[in-house]
Amino acid sequence: MSDTIQNEKFVELNYKVIDQKTGDVLVTVDYPLGYVHGVNDVLSEQVTKELDGKKVGDVIEVPVDTKLLYGERDESLVFTDHIDNVPEEYREIGMTITMENEKGEPRNFIVTRFDDKTLTVDGNNPLCGREVVFRLEVLTIRDATDEEIELGGAVGADPDINEIMNRT
Repeated sequence: MSDTIQNEKFVELNYKVIDQKTGDVLVTVDYPLGYVHGVNDVLSEQVTKELDGKKVGDVIEVPVDTKLLYGERDESLVFTDHIDNVPEEYREIGMTITMENEKGEPRNFIVTRFDDKTLTVDGNNPLCGREVVFRLEVLTIRDATDEEIELGGAVGADPDINEIMNRT
Protein backbone atom coordinates (compact mmCIF):
# COMPACT_ATOMS: atom_id res chain seq x y z
CA MET A 1 0.00 0.00 0.00
CA SER A 2 1.40 3.37 -1.03
CA ASP A 3 1.44 6.28 1.37
CA THR A 4 1.42 8.90 -1.40
CA ILE A 5 -1.51 10.53 -3.13
CA GLN A 6 -2.39 8.82 -6.38
CA ASN A 7 -5.54 7.82 -8.27
CA GLU A 8 -8.17 5.92 -6.29
CA LYS A 9 -6.69 6.88 -2.93
CA PHE A 10 -9.05 8.34 -0.33
CA VAL A 11 -7.50 11.60 0.87
CA GLU A 12 -8.47 13.93 3.70
CA LEU A 13 -7.30 17.53 3.70
CA ASN A 14 -7.61 20.69 5.71
CA TYR A 15 -7.56 23.87 3.72
CA LYS A 16 -7.45 27.61 4.06
CA VAL A 17 -7.96 30.33 1.49
CA ILE A 18 -5.51 33.18 1.99
CA ASP A 19 -5.63 36.66 0.44
CA GLN A 20 -2.30 37.11 -1.37
CA LYS A 21 -2.19 40.87 -0.81
CA THR A 22 -3.03 41.03 2.89
CA GLY A 23 -2.15 37.53 4.10
CA ASP A 24 -5.57 37.37 5.78
CA VAL A 25 -7.22 33.95 6.06
CA LEU A 26 -10.52 34.35 4.20
CA VAL A 27 -11.88 30.80 4.51
CA THR A 28 -10.95 27.86 6.67
CA VAL A 29 -12.57 24.46 7.18
CA ASP A 30 -13.10 23.13 10.67
CA TYR A 31 -13.35 19.52 9.56
CA PRO A 32 -11.39 17.42 7.06
CA LEU A 33 -12.37 17.49 3.40
CA GLY A 34 -12.40 13.91 2.08
CA TYR A 35 -12.35 12.89 -1.57
CA VAL A 36 -11.12 10.10 -3.86
CA HIS A 37 -8.12 11.32 -5.86
CA GLY A 38 -8.50 11.05 -9.63
CA VAL A 39 -12.20 10.23 -9.33
CA ASN A 40 -13.85 13.27 -7.77
CA ASP A 41 -13.31 16.49 -9.70
CA VAL A 42 -14.42 18.78 -6.84
CA LEU A 43 -10.87 20.14 -6.62
CA SER A 44 -9.52 22.09 -9.56
CA GLU A 45 -7.19 20.28 -11.94
CA GLN A 46 -4.43 22.67 -10.86
CA VAL A 47 -4.83 21.65 -7.19
CA THR A 48 -5.14 17.94 -8.05
CA LYS A 49 -1.86 18.02 -10.00
CA GLU A 50 -0.09 19.68 -7.05
CA LEU A 51 -1.39 16.97 -4.69
CA ASP A 52 -0.12 14.06 -6.83
CA GLY A 53 2.62 12.22 -4.97
CA LYS A 54 2.25 14.15 -1.69
CA LYS A 55 2.37 12.43 1.69
CA VAL A 56 0.61 12.86 5.04
CA GLY A 57 1.81 16.10 6.64
CA ASP A 58 2.72 17.75 3.33
CA VAL A 59 1.39 21.27 2.79
CA ILE A 60 0.90 22.84 -0.62
CA GLU A 61 -0.02 26.38 -1.58
CA VAL A 62 -1.71 26.91 -4.93
CA PRO A 63 -2.61 30.33 -6.33
CA VAL A 64 -6.15 30.20 -7.68
CA ASP A 65 -7.67 32.45 -10.31
CA THR A 66 -10.99 33.47 -8.75
CA LYS A 67 -12.19 34.72 -12.16
CA LEU A 68 -12.20 31.09 -13.35
CA LEU A 69 -14.04 29.93 -10.22
CA TYR A 70 -16.53 32.75 -9.74
CA GLY A 71 -16.35 34.95 -12.85
CA GLU A 72 -15.73 38.68 -12.97
CA ARG A 73 -16.96 40.86 -10.14
CA ASP A 74 -20.40 42.28 -11.05
CA GLU A 75 -21.11 45.64 -9.40
CA SER A 76 -24.78 45.36 -10.45
CA LEU A 77 -25.08 42.72 -7.69
CA VAL A 78 -24.30 45.29 -4.97
CA PHE A 79 -27.34 47.03 -3.49
CA THR A 80 -27.76 49.65 -0.80
CA ASP A 81 -31.15 50.26 0.78
CA HIS A 82 -32.53 52.41 3.57
CA ILE A 83 -32.08 50.61 6.90
CA ASP A 84 -35.82 50.92 7.69
CA ASN A 85 -36.58 48.63 4.73
CA VAL A 86 -34.46 45.82 6.20
CA PRO A 87 -35.75 43.57 9.02
CA GLU A 88 -33.71 43.74 12.25
CA GLU A 89 -32.51 40.11 11.97
CA TYR A 90 -30.60 40.94 8.75
CA ARG A 91 -28.67 43.89 10.19
CA GLU A 92 -25.44 42.01 10.80
CA ILE A 93 -22.21 42.05 8.79
CA GLY A 94 -21.71 38.65 7.12
CA MET A 95 -25.41 37.71 7.30
CA THR A 96 -26.56 35.81 4.20
CA ILE A 97 -29.88 36.87 2.69
CA THR A 98 -31.42 34.71 -0.04
CA MET A 99 -33.45 36.64 -2.61
CA GLU A 100 -35.21 35.60 -5.79
CA ASN A 101 -34.98 37.32 -9.15
CA GLU A 102 -37.98 37.92 -11.41
CA LYS A 103 -37.67 34.30 -12.68
CA GLY A 104 -37.90 32.94 -9.13
CA GLU A 105 -34.25 31.85 -9.10
CA PRO A 106 -32.59 32.18 -5.66
CA ARG A 107 -29.32 34.05 -5.13
CA ASN A 108 -27.42 34.63 -1.91
CA PHE A 109 -26.43 38.15 -0.91
CA ILE A 110 -24.10 38.94 1.98
CA VAL A 111 -24.48 41.99 4.19
CA THR A 112 -21.20 43.85 3.71
CA ARG A 113 -21.93 47.04 5.67
CA PHE A 114 -24.60 48.99 7.44
CA ASP A 115 -24.99 52.10 9.55
CA ASP A 116 -27.92 53.92 11.11
CA LYS A 117 -29.23 54.96 7.67
CA THR A 118 -28.34 52.28 5.09
CA LEU A 119 -27.53 48.59 4.59
CA THR A 120 -25.48 47.19 1.69
CA VAL A 121 -25.61 43.63 0.34
CA ASP A 122 -23.35 42.00 -2.24
CA GLY A 123 -24.38 39.08 -4.47
CA ASN A 124 -20.82 38.38 -5.65
CA ASN A 125 -18.92 35.50 -4.11
CA PRO A 126 -16.74 37.03 -1.35
CA LEU A 127 -13.61 35.69 -3.07
CA CYS A 128 -14.56 37.27 -6.40
CA GLY A 129 -11.95 39.77 -7.58
CA ARG A 130 -9.34 38.72 -5.00
CA GLU A 131 -5.96 37.14 -5.54
CA VAL A 132 -5.97 34.06 -3.33
CA VAL A 133 -3.88 31.05 -2.43
CA PHE A 134 -5.38 27.72 -1.36
CA ARG A 135 -3.24 26.21 1.43
CA LEU A 136 -3.93 22.50 1.78
CA GLU A 137 -2.53 20.11 4.38
CA VAL A 138 -2.67 16.36 3.74
CA LEU A 139 -4.14 14.63 6.82
CA THR A 140 -4.73 11.04 5.72
CA ILE A 141 -4.18 8.82 2.68
CA ARG A 142 -5.54 5.30 2.30
CA ASP A 143 -6.91 2.96 -0.33
CA ALA A 144 -10.45 3.96 -1.24
CA THR A 145 -13.21 1.38 -0.95
CA ASP A 146 -15.17 0.43 -4.08
CA GLU A 147 -18.15 2.39 -2.75
CA GLU A 148 -16.01 5.49 -2.11
CA ILE A 149 -14.60 5.25 -5.65
CA GLU A 150 -18.13 5.08 -7.00
CA LEU A 151 -19.25 8.08 -4.92
CA GLY A 152 -16.00 10.08 -5.31
CA GLY A 153 -15.78 10.61 -1.55
CA ALA A 154 -16.64 9.33 1.89
CA VAL A 155 -19.76 7.19 2.20
CA GLY A 156 -22.45 9.18 4.01
CA ALA A 157 -20.29 12.31 4.04
CA ASP A 158 -21.92 15.29 5.66
CA PRO A 159 -21.74 18.13 4.76
CA ASP A 160 -21.81 17.79 0.99
CA ILE A 161 -18.33 18.26 -0.47
CA ASN A 162 -19.67 20.79 -3.01
CA GLU A 163 -21.05 22.97 -0.23
CA ILE A 164 -17.61 23.06 1.36
CA MET A 165 -15.86 24.24 -1.78
CA ASN A 166 -18.44 26.97 -2.34
CA ARG A 167 -18.46 28.13 1.26
CA THR A 168 -16.84 31.42 2.06
